[in-house]
Amino acid sequence: MVSTKPDVTDAFTLARQWFLDGRRIDMQELAAELKVGRATLFRWVGNREQLLGEVIWSITERAFDRHNRAIGGSGGARVAEVVGTYVRTVNSDQPFRAFLRREPERALRLLTTKASLVQRRTIAAVEAMLTEEIGDGTLEPPLPVHDLAYLIVRIAESFIYTDIISGEEPDADKAREAVAALLR
Repeated sequence: MVSTKPDVTDAFTLARQWFLDGRRIDMQELAAELKVGRATLFRWVGNREQLLGEVIWSITERAFDRHNRAIGGSGGARVAEVVGTYVRTVNSDQPFRAFLRREPERALRLLTTKASLVQRRTIAAVEAMLTEEIGDGTLEPPLPVHDLAYLIVRIAESFIYTDIISGEEPDADKAREAVAALLR
């Protein structure tokens, strides 16, 4: 609930809750509910795309970290399983799928371009996972680590946004298989 004097945390928390409820994040409505001016809200969280990026990243980060910690094994097989499980989680997330259906062009721009903070941070998370496997001696990367992380994220994106890109059903198993093939 919003405190007596709202702040940036309240704005983010409310926006995240709206997203999870499948509600469109509208900056004017958000400012009104927080009882602050739009200028104040923009100063706190940036524009709508910046706020959406942070909200989606907060959900993405938790899911990815949870799978990275929970999945055993090692090497390329482990990385492929983490990615496949993550893609499955994203593909079954109803608020995320609702956002993709409601705003497909914005979603692709917000999540899959070089300007995307979600993509940058996801690449960094995959890079850290790869670096750990390499450090443990369980993975010999076929490419430089950053390039490999980028490619793995693009593979995952391909099987998350398949319905928007090609009209086919998203398929986490194909993502896992593609990453496994890359890391053999």
